[in-house]
Amino acid sequence: MNIEFIFKIAAIGIIVAVLSLVLSRSGREEQAMMTTLAGLVVVLLMLVEKISELFTTIESLFGF
Repeated sequence: MNIEFIFKIAAIGIIVAVLSLVLSRSGREEQAMMTTLAGLVVVLLMLVEKISELFTTIESLFGF
């Protein structure tokens, strides 16, 4: 896992936090929650891709 991946996750977290804060302060709590959930889904999809690469590497390592 390279450092760029960690920076991408951190950037998404910062953007989502700022958007959520702005939406909450303007009285749009529902949109703030949906923004937070969308950010979480994006990060989870990125992690699933990396976990898939990990399993492929382990499979090729052990020759299954």
